[in-house]
Amino acid sequence: MPPKMGVLYICATPIGNLEDITLRVLRILREVDIIAAEDTRVTKKLLLHYDISTPMVSYHEHNEITRGRELIKAMQEGKSIALVSDAGMPGISDPGHRLIKACIAERIQVIPLPGPSSLITALVVSGLPTDSFIFQGFLPRKKGDRISILTELLGMGRTVVLFESPRRLKSTLKEISEIDKERDIVIARELTKKFEEIIRGTVSEIIDRLKEAKVKGEIVLLLGPGKKRPREFTEIELRDAVIELINRGIPKKQAISDIAKQYSISKRSIYEAVIKLREENNPQ
Repeated sequence: MPPKMGVLYICATPIGNLEDITLRVLRILREVDIIAAEDTRVTKKLLLHYDISTPMVSYHEHNEITRGRELIKAMQEGKSIALVSDAGMPGISDPGHRLIKACIAERIQVIPLPGPSSLITALVVSGLPTDSFIFQGFLPRKKGDRISILTELLGMGRTVVLFESPRRLKSTLKEISEIDKERDIVIARELTKKFEEIIRGTVSEIIDRLKEAKVKGEIVLLLGPGKKRPREFTEIELRDAVIELINRGIPKKQAISDIAKQYSISKRSIYEAVIKLREENNPQ
């Protein structure tokens, strides 16, 4: 009889504070045959802290193809494997998602163990809208590609969550300010660690604040959805709205005033639109 197929456990690990780990993850890390770690040196600190001696192998972007095949083969032979990243939930902005995809293709069971995530932690503490957001991960390295994506993201009207390195943070903030210098942003730095810091303000304010600062640590950068811009109405739409009220028996002056309030447009703009279209339709 062929051996029973193994299982891949996706294990969320602390993003800083080692106490932020679930009892279930600790149990699985002890019970599995192998722990596949992004960096075994980082994961070793966690295992030593909790007295876990499960064998580890590395699985990262430089060996994911060959090591991925080895892990798949091991699970096909009945081994159970825990996948962990250096911090947080594996599979987000790391090669873990490719191993997960390969397991699904091979009909190997994948079981997620929820836990810490810098993305969600930063989002909920930011104070920015959380009902609709976009996660972009890391921005491209090429400036042209970066500006193009930032322009698109800033125009979507949603909170945006990015990962950024401390070395590139100031240049990224400058690029954002060139698109919208008054955009509300939040920098979540060193989350759950001793020097955790949450910086809130407009991008121009934060650029001034960090001008002389040397930024260090892990960073999540959040961009607010921006101020909602009123819809632009055509002159024909404005005129027709006024005419509709007049046809209901509302005096012309009152109709213009009511439409101005309804559409958040000056009475003068509506009056000029009505006069202009009347003159165009009734030339001398």
